[in-house]
Amino acid sequence: MRSTGRQGTATGADTANRDPAIDLVRFICLALVVVGHSMMVSPVLHPDGTVTTENTLGDQRWFEPVIWIFMVMPLFFVTGGVTGLQSWRRLKAAGGTPAEFIRARLLRLVRPAAALLATMVAGLSVAGALGVDRQVVQLIAAGAAMPLWFLAAYLAAQLNIPALASLHARAPWLTFGLLAGLVVAVDCLRAALPELANANLVFVWCTVQQLGFLAADGYFSRLSRSGLLGLAVAAHLLLGLVTGLGLYTGNMLVNLNPPNLSLVILGVSQLAVMELARPVLVPLAGVRWIARVLALAGSRSLTVYLWHLPLLAGMSGLLLLAPIPKPGAGTPEWWWSRPVVVLALVLLLLPVVAAFGRLEERTTAAHAFRSRPAVAGAAVVVVFIPVADAALNGLSLGLLAGGAVCFSVATVVLGGVPPLRRHPGRRRQGRRGIASGVK
Repeated sequence: MRSTGRQGTATGADTANRDPAIDLVRFICLALVVVGHSMMVSPVLHPDGTVTTENTLGDQRWFEPVIWIFMVMPLFFVTGGVTGLQSWRRLKAAGGTPAEFIRARLLRLVRPAAALLATMVAGLSVAGALGVDRQVVQLIAAGAAMPLWFLAAYLAAQLNIPALASLHARAPWLTFGLLAGLVVAVDCLRAALPELANANLVFVWCTVQQLGFLAADGYFSRLSRSGLLGLAVAAHLLLGLVTGLGLYTGNMLVNLNPPNLSLVILGVSQLAVMELARPVLVPLAGVRWIARVLALAGSRSLTVYLWHLPLLAGMSGLLLLAPIPKPGAGTPEWWWSRPVVVLALVLLLLPVVAAFGRLEERTTAAHAFRSRPAVAGAAVVVVFIPVADAALNGLSLGLLAGGAVCFSVATVVLGGVPPLRRHPGRRRQGRRGIASGVK
């Protein structure tokens, strides 16, 4: 139990040293993702009984230039780099080890995902037993589990923070340059070796995360406002050049899977804009009611992200089967219905967050065995087995079940399952303390 004192210290530091501007930016990014997906998911029931999904928003020609503004995934990883580096440095200063950091990060991300996968498997299995067409079940399983790619990429980046932070401390710009070079190398070879493109799920997002490291150390905040504006403009001009020459497509949704250099360039621009907006973001995040929303949303953000698409897919599927008039995707009536869909999704998320949000909370300190490098490494392997399978073979109901099992095993191995009951002596002592305080 040697890490108990350190964890208590780190928890307090996390609360005291949070950057309100970063918290606000992450909240805005999450809100844009939820709203954006509400405008994309559109299941269609064909006369022959088959069901397909359409990306209504993504199919609009006017949306391609707009997505340059609303593709916030690079900004997610930039802010994750800022908070991740700060968290690692606090743990290291308190005597923590990389294995302890990896354990904490794994549990923070894997426990909510395990609950989601188990619930999805149970729900879709019941749907299949009740006679729902297997094609519909498979379609929902594949579509609703799409947020898991983000979990895989985010885990890959976050678990590398101790190693990348060490390189960053020695040569920050050289480390960033080497990672960017790996991204370019993979992009150059992907035509000849298509499977190699998946390596950029690690290289791209680690490079973008490294931008967060640079931001955390003040490399961008020291620039003048004209310098930041020039950086944002230059990044967009470079992005226009590489897409205009046909090296990359101008559709950032396409560039997302698998990711490529265009997202790194976009991340530079977004970071510069974020620093430009900091004089507005900081006082706005300090408003009392906004600060309360950010505190609540920040502690439950992963639950919202993981659950919003499965809930949206399930809701859309039920409406598709319901005997009510349904506007065609992309029609004016369909667009006018989107605010209602977003409101309904938020209402569905509230009880889900209440039920599963606590899985994101920090775990109690583990026994030293739980934080050994070999144990942490074994848990990483177990977690990435279903992730690699999904990348190579696609998502299915069977894969969701395997993922739930693997994530649950990793949670148990890392000691992330809370005890069923407290020690009787401690319980009696607590009751006496409560009784003595009540007059």
